[in-house]
Amino acid sequence: MPKARWRIGPRRHRRRKSPRRIPRGIIHVQASFNNTIVTVTDVQGRVVSSSSGGICNFKGPRRGTPFAAQTTARDAISGVQGMQRAEVMIKGPGLGRDAALRAIRRSGIRLTCVRDVTPMPHNGCRPPKKRRV
Repeated sequence: MPKARWRIGPRRHRRRKSPRRIPRGIIHVQASFNNTIVTVTDVQGRVVSSSSGGICNFKGPRRGTPFAAQTTARDAISGVQGMQRAEVMIKGPGLGRDAALRAIRRSGIRLTCVRDVTPMPHNGCRPPKKRRV
C-alpha cells in the first residue's frame, strides 16, 4: 500500500474583513508580561477586531514591550471605522498597559471611561492540608 503524500502548495492566508462601522464600543486590553492582546467589541460584547503582539510580527520577549503594545492597539483600532466613543477595560500587570492606553488616546476616539478590571484575590486559594510524617 503506498504511503500518503503531503500536498505542498500555496498557503491560504486569513483575509481581513472590511472594517465594521460602530459608533460606540468597548476596547479590552489584556497586558501580561509576555504579550499584550487588544480586542475591540461593540456594546453587546461581539468582537469586531482584535490584535496581539504575535499578529503584529513581534516574536519572543519583544511581544511584552511597550512598543509592541502600542503597535497592537493601533492595529486593533484600525479594523474599526466610525467609532467616536469607547470604554477601555485594562486587565493585567504588563508593561504594555500605559503604552496601549496612550495609543488609544492618540487615535482620536473619545474615551468615556477607563477601568482596571485586573482580578484580585480576596482571600486567596485554600492552603494545602498539614503534612503528616
